[in-house]
Amino acid sequence: MSRRYDEHDHEHYERPRRRTRPRTKDRPTYDDAVDGVVVTVDRGRLTVRVDGRLVMAVKARPLGRKGVVTGDRVRVVGDVSGDEDTLARVVEVAERRTVLRRTADDDDPVERVIVANAEQLVVVAALADPEPRPRLIDRALVAAYDAGMAPLLCLTKADLASPDTLLSTYRSLGVPWVVTARGGDLGEVRARLAGRSSVLLGHSGVGKSTLVNALVPGTDRQIGHVNAVTGRGRHTSTSALMLPLPDEWGDGGWIVDTPGIRSFGLAHVRPEDLIGAFPDLEELTEECPRGCTHGADEPECGLDTALAAGEADPDRVESFRRLLAAREGAAD
Repeated sequence: MSRRYDEHDHEHYERPRRRTRPRTKDRPTYDDAVDGVVVTVDRGRLTVRVDGRLVMAVKARPLGRKGVVTGDRVRVVGDVSGDEDTLARVVEVAERRTVLRRTADDDDPVERVIVANAEQLVVVAALADPEPRPRLIDRALVAAYDAGMAPLLCLTKADLASPDTLLSTYRSLGVPWVVTARGGDLGEVRARLAGRSSVLLGHSGVGKSTLVNALVPGTDRQIGHVNAVTGRGRHTSTSALMLPLPDEWGDGGWIVDTPGIRSFGLAHVRPEDLIGAFPDLEELTEECPRGCTHGADEPECGLDTALAAGEADPDRVESFRRLLAAREGAAD
């Protein structure tokens, strides 16, 4: 019987072996990695602040699909000199202390993380040009409470309109506030930001970038204008940018300027998590039926029982329920 192949057949020859390294369960220790903080993310490229210098980096493959966002505390290997045309790798991401997130719409299951590890959410709203949008402010406050962040309401353009009416809406919530005017003193704003990591959030045209440029000279964030017909601002910032506060402030701290938003979905927020941000009201809901959302139309809600007995502040309950309704309503 003749052999199936002879020396003239290509199957006769041994196939070339793959020249790859054998698999191993051992993982690198990254003993030479240095600590840094991600200050902005742009199309997959990460700018990381390492020992006061800015380093360009990419996410290492072992991180898989784990996202890296502005504010993340990371460990970096490779060329961390910060020189032009150098590139490092982010190999580890520390556990996040807080996560500010939103969804595109209320029925969108996909969460979008805006920034990590911030302590304070500064909701920036103009008193005029463009007109304030309380429902968007409400939604931002809900996101802050859900993330465990302290909220601060910053009202700009007080030279164009009085803040009294808008402030009366939020007084019962106990939200701290500051008011600014064009060219006015920013001392109170600085006092609220010093020593903390704060995120500035608001819709386009309210003056976030103007505020950042005044607080951190030399930043040169692009300033937008408001459309006279629609009353809406044009997006100028395209990505979140984290900036260290000036050394002369003395207490350190960071601010994050975010792109202007026009919607703020809250599909990720559960009613039971929101009530947890109001300890005085939460204790009144202990006898609520299972599944109670504590809304105004809920039967036998403990909040209504407390109101009838004079044990709850009506303005406080109304404000909470407004935030609860904002979670399910339109962003505008």
